[in-house]
Amino acid sequence: MSETAGPMGAMDPVHPEHPTHPEHPAHPEHPAHLAHPEHRAHPENPAHPAHPVASGDHDPIAFTEHDYATRMRRAARDAAAAGLSGVLVTPGPDLAWLCGYRPPITERLTLLVLTQDSEPRLLVPALERPDASAAPGAGAVRMTEWRDGQDPYAAAAGLLRPNGRYGVGDATWALHLLGLQEALPLTTYRALSVVLPMLRAVKDAHEVERLAAAGAAADAAYREILAVRFAGRREADVAADLARLLREHGHSQVDFTIVGSGPNGANPHHEAGDRVIEDGDMIVLDFGGLKDGYGSDITRTVHVGEPSAEERKVHDIVRVAQEAAVRTVRPGVTCQEIDRVARAVIEEAGYGAYFVHRTGHGIGVTTHEPPYLVEGEPQPLVPGMCFSVEPGIYLPGRFGVRIEDIVTCTPDGVRRLNNTPHEMAVVA
Repeated sequence: MSETAGPMGAMDPVHPEHPTHPEHPAHPEHPAHLAHPEHRAHPENPAHPAHPVASGDHDPIAFTEHDYATRMRRAARDAAAAGLSGVLVTPGPDLAWLCGYRPPITERLTLLVLTQDSEPRLLVPALERPDASAAPGAGAVRMTEWRDGQDPYAAAAGLLRPNGRYGVGDATWALHLLGLQEALPLTTYRALSVVLPMLRAVKDAHEVERLAAAGAAADAAYREILAVRFAGRREADVAADLARLLREHGHSQVDFTIVGSGPNGANPHHEAGDRVIEDGDMIVLDFGGLKDGYGSDITRTVHVGEPSAEERKVHDIVRVAQEAAVRTVRPGVTCQEIDRVARAVIEEAGYGAYFVHRTGHGIGVTTHEPPYLVEGEPQPLVPGMCFSVEPGIYLPGRFGVRIEDIVTCTPDGVRRLNNTPHEMAVVA
């Protein structure tokens, strides 16, 4: 999906152009932390896990208690290497990834505490303990409960150092963070997306295959949408078709269905609306969501009827830029270098001023997470990193073009997780 200029928080579940998520500027401290040891691959996060890998349309193999224990142990170790006392995680994508628990996000405090010198601790409301105990990673944590009428922050304080320095998950409510600060006034907190931006960035082979299955489902939805009628229908109608197709191909959650027709395609933040698609429109289709807990995100640009020579030219420039960027992906190349390669193609063609966002973002249990392919991001690519490559050109008041694939860095280069043609499809 279309990219903004700076890194977003690691917890964002949808894309920046979705109206519920404003743009997040680059954090000035972010690049300085990317060289830390915790951002490299670890032996406990192998490219090839011990258990077999699911593929195709088969049900994915479940993550094991050992998988979750390994993730929590690595997070605690990386936190210590970054000078933190530990990691504090409330409900959201990080909690699901670390221990497999997906509780409701409410005013009742649920808190995972990870430190290098003790076992993982999970503080839960007593009425939610049965669900927490059923989580796939529950056997790898020591559970503590608090009851309604008790002070949950006092209970949490017993698990923390009185003057500790903690990384806190980006999804943590201000209510809970302020409660912890009041209970332990000498503690300090840093956002996980700043101090441990690569926490979920390097996927194991099991995770990559889930992303590949999600990508294949999005590809199938794209192939089928090409057969529907575009002209004479509202953008919102086509968006509804895309959402339906994603669900038919196994998605449990649809995060976004951008249909930017004609001049609306020049707005990367456009949301499908009531504009009636006309013959001669260029249309940006950008859609994705979650399948088996892992994300999809694909963009293709199609045309109603035969395109003009200029429209073909602009589309070809974006296609060449995207291909050049993908071919540059390999271990050791920096994230910003991928952005530079795509941008150089577009700038050389004279459209640099119309490429208004970064080139890509990571993807995993959310559809936006580190790493970010943007100028100023020196993080080297590591095998197992999965991210979008999505350059675009946007001509205000006229049309836009964007092409996006999810790819993964492999030991010897790159693997595309989207495999539908990049050529501009002509639709009716």
